[in-house]
Amino acid sequence: MTWTVNGCLVALAILFAWRVEDFAEACSCSPAHPQQAFCSSDVVIRAKVVAMNKVDVGNDVYGNPVKQVKYDVKLIKMFKGPVMDIEAIYTAPISALCGVTLDIEGQMEYLITGKLESDGNVHVTLCDFIEPWDAMSPIQKKSLPERYHMGCDCKIVRCETLPCALHADNECLWTDWVLENYISGPQAQHFACIKRRDGSCAWYRGAAQPKKDFLDIEEP
Repeated sequence: MTWTVNGCLVALAILFAWRVEDFAEACSCSPAHPQQAFCSSDVVIRAKVVAMNKVDVGNDVYGNPVKQVKYDVKLIKMFKGPVMDIEAIYTAPISALCGVTLDIEGQMEYLITGKLESDGNVHVTLCDFIEPWDAMSPIQKKSLPERYHMGCDCKIVRCETLPCALHADNECLWTDWVLENYISGPQAQHFACIKRRDGSCAWYRGAAQPKKDFLDIEEP
């Protein structure tokens, strides 16, 4: 009997440890430059969150109800997305499943990127670029959507350790992590990776749209 109880306790401990590890690793994503987030997202909006509710969205494979958090939003501007009003966004109920927590007082404006599901709902996760509008730099705001869109055919390569190098003409090297020790450095705040007329890509900084001499130049 003692062996059976101890065996059960060991099994439960292993199961618990596995579930903790599973949840801990469930939400994992690489940092993305704001331009990458814009280009890879189905929806990019500026909005206020005005309410929050937990809703059932179906059942899992075991028949248990699956809940998500529904944020009702007041759309201010759509930079990218379907031809329809977006009145709500959905996310997982806990951060371990990449769920996003947003202010629901209606006082804070956000830039929100997300995916459009087959049912027409917009789903957001911690891996998406979701930033208070007032925390964004003027260049980031002006880059929505024209400048970022101009670079969607480019590839932004994150430098994780030095030395690092480009391997193709359509790449821009993102060095904020190794040079500034955080991802929201100068390149994320002030630069866009723009495709030039010769097919190569290069970082561009400036409030105005890239000029002809920048687009025609052969070397960065």
